[in-house]
Amino acid sequence: MTTPILNPLVLLAIPLAPLVGAAIAGLFGTKFLGNLIGRSTAHTVTILGVAISCIFSFMVLNDVMAGARFNETIYTWMQLGELSLEVGFLVDPLTAMMMVVVTFVSLMVHIYTIGYMAEDEGYARFFSYISLFTFSMLMLVMSNNFLQLFFGWEAVGLVSYLLIGFWYKRPTAIFANMKAFLVNRVGDFGFILGIGLLLAYTGSMSYDGVFAQKDLLVQQVLPGTDWNLVTVACVCLFIGAMGKSAQFPLHVWLPDSMEGPTPISALIHAATMVTAGIFMVSRMSPLFELSDAALSFVLIIGSITALFMGFLGIVQNDIKRVVAYSTLSQLGYMTVALGVSAYPIAVFHLMTHAFFKALLFLGAGSVIMGMHHDQDMRNMGGLWKYMPITWFTSLLGSLALIGTPLFSGFYSKDSIIEAVAKSTITGSGFAFFAVMAGVFITAFYSFRMYFLVFHGKERFGQAHHDHGHDAHDAKDDHHDDHHHHGLAPGQKPHESPWVVTLPLVLLAIPSVIVGYFTIGPMLFGDFFGNAIFVDVTKHVAMKELADAFTGPLGMVAHSLHTPVLYLALGGVVTAAVFYLWLPQIPAFFARVLAPVKTILDNKYYMDDFNQAVFAKGARVLGTGLWKRADQGLIDGLVVNGSTRVIAWFSANVRQVQSGYLYHYAFAMILGLIALIGWILYTHLGSIK
Repeated sequence: MTTPILNPLVLLAIPLAPLVGAAIAGLFGTKFLGNLIGRSTAHTVTILGVAISCIFSFMVLNDVMAGARFNETIYTWMQLGELSLEVGFLVDPLTAMMMVVVTFVSLMVHIYTIGYMAEDEGYARFFSYISLFTFSMLMLVMSNNFLQLFFGWEAVGLVSYLLIGFWYKRPTAIFANMKAFLVNRVGDFGFILGIGLLLAYTGSMSYDGVFAQKDLLVQQVLPGTDWNLVTVACVCLFIGAMGKSAQFPLHVWLPDSMEGPTPISALIHAATMVTAGIFMVSRMSPLFELSDAALSFVLIIGSITALFMGFLGIVQNDIKRVVAYSTLSQLGYMTVALGVSAYPIAVFHLMTHAFFKALLFLGAGSVIMGMHHDQDMRNMGGLWKYMPITWFTSLLGSLALIGTPLFSGFYSKDSIIEAVAKSTITGSGFAFFAVMAGVFITAFYSFRMYFLVFHGKERFGQAHHDHGHDAHDAKDDHHDDHHHHGLAPGQKPHESPWVVTLPLVLLAIPSVIVGYFTIGPMLFGDFFGNAIFVDVTKHVAMKELADAFTGPLGMVAHSLHTPVLYLALGGVVTAAVFYLWLPQIPAFFARVLAPVKTILDNKYYMDDFNQAVFAKGARVLGTGLWKRADQGLIDGLVVNGSTRVIAWFSANVRQVQSGYLYHYAFAMILGLIALIGWILYTHLGSIK
């Protein structure tokens, strides 16, 4: 059978179709050009663009699985000596899988948004933003060079700023999007330093050009130090991933990004922006395999994130924030897999997580709609009778998240735990404890949310409720002050319209089955080929897992003899006892462990620390620069000082302009005497 050839025009259409849709909706569907098209046209063109991108992505994946590859320059932007700055595509199995995940989840979010944002005045603007976000992410994952990678990296950061602050009249949304933007700039500073180091020592911006010189790079040290150059470059690149993929301590932006509409949460936190760091490290696997120190750093950061962010999910009462902290914890799991050189498992978990986490976010949004925009789980309960589709799909998503056998999350999550158990990288002992404890914690907070929302006593529609909840969560969907939030006494929840429930059903299907059918080829077959590199002589985890793999059903049978399954089961049972049958128990623990709960409620005081140290420090520095440099030096000395000198000079020169003829005649005589004296002086000097 002949190997198919990928058409560059088709590849170009994949990112450009969402861009065209975004441009049409953003320009002609908003006040910018006078609302020339209506709402239905705005969502039609953006959904059509993403649908074209999704269909072409599936076609490309099919061709790639048949052996097709593409690694070419599409456009040369600039030539600086021997350095070429280009736009180019690298399409291999890693890229093709990411393209399918990004476009499929984005398409589901676009359809869902028709129902979710139906009453919002920024309807067309929202569709424009999410299509632009899809374009940015596709440019990132399809890049074959660091320039385009950085363009996509910054573009998703910029559009996420616009999306998180979509309701720009709310101060909390403005604070949240600025926080996300600034925290990501910290990570991006490290990222561009890493790219700069690689460029300085290889002279190339292309992946192939850098990877080809990896043997030379590993022999270099950073000037003025004894640090290995590859280690420093990899750590800098990973600092970029810490910002984008919300790893400790650069995680603080992600929970606050819940200020954006719920479809944003599914798009940013499931399949796109937060997984960009995981994708990037996997793409850079030939470099990371050269440095055990960098891998150890990755492993420890991931372990801290997986464990400690999970604890925070236990004390949240806002339904979206529970899912947000779940995302943080699962990103920690992916990072742990990267740290033990199990890059295929990290990407595999990225894929399965994208489906069930998008499902959980969109399910949470459906609940919020049914509850008239009340997000507080303490005001819910018993919703399964009123919202059967949302209830059942949310149950499937929760089962996938906790790693229930045969569900997608089971295969990826258990593989991470097994890989950590077999790793010898420094820090793998702590990592194993973190991911094992995380199994119980994840099951506990996931089913705490599930039971509080869908089962137990109905707590909605009661007169004593404050339907607004916390100030920062009071208005999730519409910023009109007159809009009512929460169910009034006597009101009942309602199932969401089909444009909301259809994406839930379509996301539930891969959440259940995709892991079973893909674990073999993706982890232990030749699906990734040379797209991901693992040095099996130094890092044996993947090889030992492959030797022990007996198929997806064999993995289920093996799980019956491991503590992982029973830890998850214990978390579910504990949540049921605490929140269905004996609610006095969590109340008791809240009293007894009040100091611990206070720490968790305050998110380890990380936000307070950042505000007190970095934000206040920046304000002090800014005030100092403003008063001394701007007001004192620039305004006071340069601008005002020069003005005063000119004014003094002008005032004195003005005295000469008296208007009397004899004053001018006297000045002319003095000038003539001075001129004659100068001529005589120079003439006598020349004679000598």
